[in-house]
Amino acid sequence: MKKLNAMLFLGLVFSLAACVTINVYFPAAAAERAAEKFVGDVLGETPEEGLLINPLDPPSGVMLMAAANLLDFLVADAQAQQAEIDINTPQINAIKARMAQRQRQHLDALFDAGAIGFSSDGLVTVRDRSAVPLSERRTIESIVADENRDRKAVYREIAVANGHPEWEKEIQETFAREWVRNARKGWFYQDSNGAWRQK
Repeated sequence: MKKLNAMLFLGLVFSLAACVTINVYFPAAAAERAAEKFVGDVLGETPEEGLLINPLDPPSGVMLMAAANLLDFLVADAQAQQAEIDINTPQINAIKARMAQRQRQHLDALFDAGAIGFSSDGLVTVRDRSAVPLSERRTIESIVADENRDRKAVYREIAVANGHPEWEKEIQETFAREWVRNARKGWFYQDSNGAWRQK
């Protein structure tokens, strides 16, 4: 009887562990693909060939993507079914349309001038107000605030739309890398220490 109880207990523990694994699994490769598509749609172009990820650069790159893809292949069917990140909902598409319009109307010129840059947390921040004419300086904060409100909303909405609100942080981190990767030559971004770098 004790042996049977012990076996039932172990079976229950393994079952719970399997459930926890399914619930916390974050499909990194799928998130990168979704972020690449979304960012490409907003910015309107793909990164220059020379700016693609170096497979030897840790901690990201082709090797990690290959490992993530291998993990996706090896996981149970229940996890494999969750391996895609859906970014095609009415709410996400509405936010993306606003962001793409703002990018063309305002942000492209502000990035080109060096007035704004990508922050390390997937947002946009004012870098140098003096890089634009005095008449335009008052509007920079408003434009950046609107953009960051949409960025935060889209990270949250993607997590919720995929049934995992707890993924919001990982989605934001994935997008943060993708914004920088897709930045055009001359645009500024902050590294993980907050220092400004230029593509």
